Amino acid sequence: MALPKLNTQSFELTVPSTDEKIKYRPFLVKEEKVLLQAREGSQAEQFDALTDVIQSCTFNKIDVKKLPSFDIEYLFLKVRAKSVGEKVTLNLAFPGDENVKVPTVIDLMKLEVHMDDDHTNKVDLTDSVSVIMQYPTMATFSGVDVTKMTSDNAIKLTMDCIYQIIDGVETYEAADISDKELREFLENLTQEQFTKIQNFFVTMPRVKHTATLTHPKTKKKGKVTIEGIQSFF
Repeated sequence: MALPKLNTQSFELTVPSTDEKIKYRPFLVKEEKVLLQAREGSQAEQFDALTDVIQSCTFNKIDVKKLPSFDIEYLFLKVRAKSVGEKVTLNLAFPGDENVKVPTVIDLMKLEVHMDDDHTNKVDLTDSVSVIMQYPTMATFSGVDVTKMTSDNAIKLTMDCIYQIIDGVETYEAADISDKELREFLENLTQEQFTKIQNFFVTMPRVKHTATLTHPKTKKKGKVTIEGIQSFF
């Protein structure tokens, strides 16, 4: 006699970058096991496990690997909330006193993607030359060690996120430009121009939360902003 298969409840969310409404479900025990095992592996293995689990938990209705990284963060936190609990307690360091940890309850279902007011995907390098950027995906990050952001990694990440280069009335598609040409283009920018492009990454949308902490001894208040998937574990 075959054992019964239990139905898993589904929920609905809106994908931040597209405003598309999709269904999702909690991850299963076997999927949680995959995520836990991946934590011991390489960064690429962690990204692959994360995208595969989210793909399954959203019923394969979207191509997760093509989503911007902030969509991935948002989707995973919502899936996790319905899987192991909507609220998590984090021990956050009090600002200015890193040795003091303050237990803080975070409601994962209230987390949203925040857009910086100064954010734009068009970067003007000169009066006539501009760069149009596209958001990094998990595939983009799989080729860059974000924990060791060297100058070469920064250039590699930037190359992968250039969509177009505009020179006056001419528009060049990055897909039609060789890696060698793109690298030479970036390496011949001034530091000020390259910093303008990097500001695209600094200000891009991301899941973040600002918590108000109370120092356990002095009772002073302090604010801490946390962001990124790892911050909520």
